[in-house]
Amino acid sequence: MNYILKKSKRTTLSIEIKPDMSVTVRAPFKCTEKEIESFVESHRNWIENALIKTEAKNKNAARYKIPDSEKELYIKKAKDFIPKRTEYWSGIMGLVPSRVTITQAEKRYGSCSGKNSVCFSYRIMAYPIEAVDYVIVHELAHIKYKNHGKDFYRLIESYLPDYKKYEKILRHQTQTE
Repeated sequence: MNYILKKSKRTTLSIEIKPDMSVTVRAPFKCTEKEIESFVESHRNWIENALIKTEAKNKNAARYKIPDSEKELYIKKAKDFIPKRTEYWSGIMGLVPSRVTITQAEKRYGSCSGKNSVCFSYRIMAYPIEAVDYVIVHELAHIKYKNHGKDFYRLIESYLPDYKKYEKILRHQTQTE
């Protein structure tokens, strides 16, 4: 398996799959080549699955491109709509973000920082309102759960019982309907 090795003062080994499909292994300076190879081999299935998921994400991100001529319109729509809709869901869920920002992110629809600031890509405005709501609820749920565990998804489901339908729309839809 090909990978980029980066050694540092760290104490543990880790593997990272980059969007460009490269594999980076991070290791402590004291780690031997044999230990690193053994670690990589023991995580071979995880690496292969992560590469498959990354490839799928890359394809989906590139699937629907907003034409340059419409970009400003989508940004304006996002700035007008998303903060208000986030405030709406925030009131229902009782989870208040420290800040709401609209970004031009291409590979993700939203994110939540450790300080509970939520960001949304203007690109989600290319999808039906239900999918936009799902992204907002998903990011607000990260205020309570900083992971994608069972409790996190139970929280989302308590507000959007058919959230999986919206996930599929975001993964597979190529244009607005």
